[in-house]
Amino acid sequence: MRRRCLGFVFVLAWSGSVWGASVDNFMLLDHRGEAHELHYHSDAAAVVLLVQGNGCPVVRNALPDLREVRERYAGEGVVFLMLNSNLQDTRESVRAEAEEWGIDLPILIDETQLVGEGLGLTRTAEALLIDPDGWELAYRGPINDRLSYERQLAEAKEHYLADAIDSLLAGTQPQVAQQDTVGCLINFPERDNPAHEQISYAETIVPILEQNCVGCHRPEGIGPWAMTSYEMVRGFAPMMREVLRTKRMPPWHADPHVGEWRDDAGISNGERTTLVHWIEAGAPRGEGEDPLPGIAVAPVSEWPLGEPDLVIELPAYDVPASGVVDYQFPTVANPLDHDVWVRAMDVLPGSTEVVHHVLVGLIDGDSNRRGGVFDDYLGGYAPGVRPVELPQGTGMLLPKDDHFLAQMHYTPYGKAVTDVTRIGFYLHDEKPNAFFRQGVVMNPTIAIPPNAKRHEQRAYLEFPADALLYDVLPHSHYRGHSSTFSLVYPDGREELLLNVPNYDFNWQRGYAFVEPRLVPAGSRLVHATVYDNSAQNLGNPDPSKLVRWGLQSWDEMLYGAFSFVWVGETTDRPIHDGRLIDAYQTIGYLDRDMDGRAEWDELPAPLKRRMAKDFEHGDADGDRALTAPELHASRQARQQAADGNDVAAAGGD
Repeated sequence: MRRRCLGFVFVLAWSGSVWGASVDNFMLLDHRGEAHELHYHSDAAAVVLLVQGNGCPVVRNALPDLREVRERYAGEGVVFLMLNSNLQDTRESVRAEAEEWGIDLPILIDETQLVGEGLGLTRTAEALLIDPDGWELAYRGPINDRLSYERQLAEAKEHYLADAIDSLLAGTQPQVAQQDTVGCLINFPERDNPAHEQISYAETIVPILEQNCVGCHRPEGIGPWAMTSYEMVRGFAPMMREVLRTKRMPPWHADPHVGEWRDDAGISNGERTTLVHWIEAGAPRGEGEDPLPGIAVAPVSEWPLGEPDLVIELPAYDVPASGVVDYQFPTVANPLDHDVWVRAMDVLPGSTEVVHHVLVGLIDGDSNRRGGVFDDYLGGYAPGVRPVELPQGTGMLLPKDDHFLAQMHYTPYGKAVTDVTRIGFYLHDEKPNAFFRQGVVMNPTIAIPPNAKRHEQRAYLEFPADALLYDVLPHSHYRGHSSTFSLVYPDGREELLLNVPNYDFNWQRGYAFVEPRLVPAGSRLVHATVYDNSAQNLGNPDPSKLVRWGLQSWDEMLYGAFSFVWVGETTDRPIHDGRLIDAYQTIGYLDRDMDGRAEWDELPAPLKRRMAKDFEHGDADGDRALTAPELHASRQARQQAADGNDVAAAGGD
């Protein structure tokens, strides 16, 4: 069956011969919160999807058969996944089902049912065999003939799935391409719903586009095309469907099941489903005027918070018409001759067509640093992101001798332009009550093996005092695949704060909690990133390279920024000890087993040479390990000794 959509066609159901039916790409999160894109497995010999459903006895009884097939083709390059399209099943219930029944495969959860609708699913326990060479369906049906309703055979007589895999591996068409499936019926209430043809473009679709898309897809916006009319949307409708199914758009990457975020830019499941169903129904125009032109060209205020107290103009940069532009890191000296307190900031791109994002921070005025690591992070810009306003009563100190450092990401759009970006700062008239501080969980010792598809690195920062955590920002480079932030409390409880399952280097974004999170003293903020150093990562500069820490995009970083306030600290009575925090930061990336100590045997060889004196002077109990307070005390003692030697040398002169 085909559904015609104003000149574009989607394969949504399967009839006649299965062999050669196209399978559209999609991305889904599994029951563990990990992202899976079908076309990522282009290097596989075959992909098997088994339709799962909680409580279905046929699925449960089929698990041993699936296990046998997996074992038979271990090492043959066959990828096995499970797919759940049940309306009634949730991530939590699927996770519980997987744990109870020993399912170790990823179970992809089709919350919108768009994937199940597109695949023409009707029952659970159906196996779909997909040929990655062309992304065509090679077989669909049961694993074998062992199971039927309320009865089963001791041994299967026909092994449909295994036979089809054998044929596919041999480069031939399976003799049996389709077999009726025994399983539990799946309810797809929206499939082929004629009401989709009545979805109102003006009253339903345009508000969704205005909320989620037009901020970038407007004249002189960062989007490659502007949503200025129904005709434009209609023309790009097939592409919109694709990026909605693969979650490339809208560019909000936080797992919707973890945390609540201020200025959440994620599209809801309902909005995603409505858009796709409208497109698949032919993108009907309906009656009435088109409201999109007025929305797309509505004027945008230059400075939404009003005229700034201080405007910093970054050096002009010539962006070429095409190609890849390396990240730029311009610096500008602070023009003020006195310290001030920042209460808000905004970034105004000179050319919104090419400025993809901007991150702004401070570095010491004497620093020669030109990479993207800040001493203090101030804020940034991305299309659709609102100006940064600090919590009431807090401020960031802007020292007169510091320099501004910006990380600029440009994306050429077919025409050479010159960008002059400005940064506006809004200052307190008086000293605020509390410091708004920034910190980083980092690991400069990372080493990512060549060709590794999934390689995790982590680090943590232990808080020596109670704090309020306001936001987090994961940062890695081209090989970053996913990132998380977790809190481990002093009693051992662990809470996942942020999950970014499909990290995208092109979209650097912070995530601000709706309400700040209390971090009790002794808690650890754990930041983990999974890297993809394989050829399947299309942005990977060189899969054959052992990748280490570095500032350039072809190197890598484990860098998790966050903003916080010490409970009880005021600007009149500061308690922050930067050197103590540095010690906690160091222990957090050296402590491989996360027991709160950096053991001598955990240190990489180059660091052993650099830290030998720290262990010599700081290991008071002789256990060949350092805690953060021990490392801090050692560094202080050595610094005091060095200062004393300098004084003595000066006196001798």
